[in-house]
Amino acid sequence: MEPVLKLRDVEHAYGTGMLRRQVLHGVSAEIHPGEIVLLTGPSGAGKTTILTLAGALRSVQKGSVRVFGEELAGAPPRVALGVRRRIGFIFQNPNLIVSLTALQNVALPLSWSGPVDPSVARERALAQLALVGLEEHADKHPDQLSGGQRQRVAIARALVVEPRLILADEPTSALDRQTGRDVVELLQRLAQQQRCAILLVTHDNRILDLADRTLSLEDGRLVSLARDAARIAGQIGAGIATMGRPAQLAREVESLDEPSFFEFLGTSAAEMEDVRHALEDARTRLATARFDQLLVATTMKAGQFLDADRVTLFVVDRETGKLRSRVAQSGTDTLLSIEMDRDRGIAGQVSRTGTPVRLRDAYESPVFNREVDLRTGYRTRSLLCMPVTNAAGTVIAVAQVLNKRNGTEFGPDDEERFREFLVPLGRLLENLLAVEVPTRPPDPKA
Repeated sequence: MEPVLKLRDVEHAYGTGMLRRQVLHGVSAEIHPGEIVLLTGPSGAGKTTILTLAGALRSVQKGSVRVFGEELAGAPPRVALGVRRRIGFIFQNPNLIVSLTALQNVALPLSWSGPVDPSVARERALAQLALVGLEEHADKHPDQLSGGQRQRVAIARALVVEPRLILADEPTSALDRQTGRDVVELLQRLAQQQRCAILLVTHDNRILDLADRTLSLEDGRLVSLARDAARIAGQIGAGIATMGRPAQLAREVESLDEPSFFEFLGTSAAEMEDVRHALEDARTRLATARFDQLLVATTMKAGQFLDADRVTLFVVDRETGKLRSRVAQSGTDTLLSIEMDRDRGIAGQVSRTGTPVRLRDAYESPVFNREVDLRTGYRTRSLLCMPVTNAAGTVIAVAQVLNKRNGTEFGPDDEERFREFLVPLGRLLENLLAVEVPTRPPDPKA
């Protein structure tokens, strides 16, 4: 699926000569329809610069910025203007015109592209206000609305032009916790309903769980969010460890009578159990998200290297004798849940024997299992299937590429190149599986 926004090796600087300051260093990212992506990082990291470049509000100095398939680097003003008119902007301050009603504020962007029938403008503005739950407040002025309501009006104003991309700059920073979450949940729901992409700059850690993805920017470079999370978790753990000194706790316990002491022990045991469950849950959630992201990205990149049409990676589940995949096949952005028996098919054979298989036409092999093709409507031809091993040499997964794009078959050079790729992938998988990432499809009855 074509990304709504695509940044490639973007660099940007302010000032000239001795005053020149580089704020972006080779930033690359993609955002797809229906996604809500948070852009986080310290002040001065370059978040707002990315937002203004994506919104065609600033000229691209170096690299590529494509919005709706339009290249903004070197684009004439008319192209930038056309792109801007198809984007919804939401800012920290709602920037509503105080002399206009909520309805009039929302309808205002409709006139920017030329004359519009007043009745049509009113109908569309009312529809957007209804979406954000403010239809009954249409005739109120901004000073008659709460902070959260004003931000909702700003969201309706951004949506009235039916944008495919919304750029939001700190929309929750001036709101209390619940109102801020309400605003982002609203954006999340609208992104799914209207298939628009949302890039939201924020410092608000309270809403990180509402995003599909989070991009972390530091000193003008995108950095690993998992590494940031590990660092923050370490800092939190160190803080908790030093909150109560042993001597202080001993003095408090010393003063307890026997019933109070046993109550203290019971309460402490329950607290520690809660802490352990919370840490295990957080660890699993982080690892699961990273598992999906990394395997989708790395396997699809392998497909590019080998010029393959599709790539799939199956994790070996020895407990049940299954091969399971939650990895997207190239050309899609949907995670597929495929399950196969280890005692069947080419992938099963490779998982059992650890020996690669290379076929010119998979249908000529009696071992090839056609069930997945029948289920997905795909026709497998050329195939290269390789084992993925851990440090001990045990097969923990099977990776396969299908259908070389030029119509030829995979050769020995492809096999050697794939093998080099699978060595670091094996290390990656071993670490991910060590934290018990669930590789099975979710139970619909759960």
